[in-house]
Amino acid sequence: MKKIFVLTGEPSGDKLASTVIANLKNKNSEIKYLSVGGSNLKKLGISSIYELKEITYLGFTSVILNIFKIRKKINQTVEEIIKFNPDILFSVDSPDFTLRVAEKVKKIKSNIKTVHYVAPQVWIWRKNRLKKIKKFIDHILLLFDFEKKYFDDENIKNTFVGHPLIEKKINSKTIIDNLLPKDKKIISLFPGSRKSETLILLPILINFVELMNKKHKNYFFYLHATEENKDSILDIIKKTNIENIDVISEENIKSDILSKSIFAVSKSGTVSLQICNANIPSIIIYKLSFINFMIFKLLVNVKFANIINIINNREVIPELLQNECNAEEIYKTVIYFLKNPELIKKQLVECNKTLEGIKSKTSSSDESSTVLSSYLVS
Repeated sequence: MKKIFVLTGEPSGDKLASTVIANLKNKNSEIKYLSVGGSNLKKLGISSIYELKEITYLGFTSVILNIFKIRKKINQTVEEIIKFNPDILFSVDSPDFTLRVAEKVKKIKSNIKTVHYVAPQVWIWRKNRLKKIKKFIDHILLLFDFEKKYFDDENIKNTFVGHPLIEKKINSKTIIDNLLPKDKKIISLFPGSRKSETLILLPILINFVELMNKKHKNYFFYLHATEENKDSILDIIKKTNIENIDVISEENIKSDILSKSIFAVSKSGTVSLQICNANIPSIIIYKLSFINFMIFKLLVNVKFANIINIINNREVIPELLQNECNAEEIYKTVIYFLKNPELIKKQLVECNKTLEGIKSKTSSSDESSTVLSSYLVS
């Protein structure tokens, strides 16, 4: 029986990996899996060698503070992969963790094929990584077509597969109309998938809701959480006196809630593509510690945080970062958009045009699983 080890480093990677593996399972049921994964891979019947939260760290300083723990986890992961002896090591995103593991695995067992999904963002920073990556990665699966030239230049085998979060889903929708608050307009809030992100952004979003409630009584707010951080977010919400807010984590319900929203406030990341794909107007927020932000500013070579803005090289979606990432600025920006529907229409038109330019011909999961299948028979 062929074997695949699925290696992720955070909940968003677990979600992306699950879309590919679900597709591959439909094509070939005779594959054995093991993973470092979360709730999405678990739903597919794939066990994880440890809890995903054990390796989810955010920011440069937190990595430095936990360097020995991370190194120990990398070595433990490598040992388990070698013991499992897969045909393919399928690593997904989180390059500072997954690629370090892949490099060590390749040195020990060069016959294990290494396929990495979600290319490291060399177009943002650390382009010199490519020369190192080509020594231990057999194939890179690209989310965006414009990334291809960077890997072609280094003769790294790659395939543009597109982004699964911007695919039109065929799945039947969950019926939630009876569960929604009556006579309320919905605003979706995305505080992030990592615990460390949530700790920073959730208090800001709560203060934003409180500001909204002082002047506007016709809104209901849904916090979109992962299964891993839902309970901790609920605990914080329960300590407030806010009644028009709830926390959701089930994927189908989150998609339905988003589709019925009039606006979204989202942390910077891939979820913003999902929001655009649902044709919902939004703004982007993000905040790092001062030290992390200064390091980030020194290393990156792009003007924007959001991929839609990066592709267009201008601010299609407003970004409130660092000092601007506060309840007052979020409130003013959201209200300004809600009072100016022509701005909303303009943003949605530009986002849809951008998405059309980065979609794959079929689907990301289908094209990615096809690449994996080719390594199982080669």
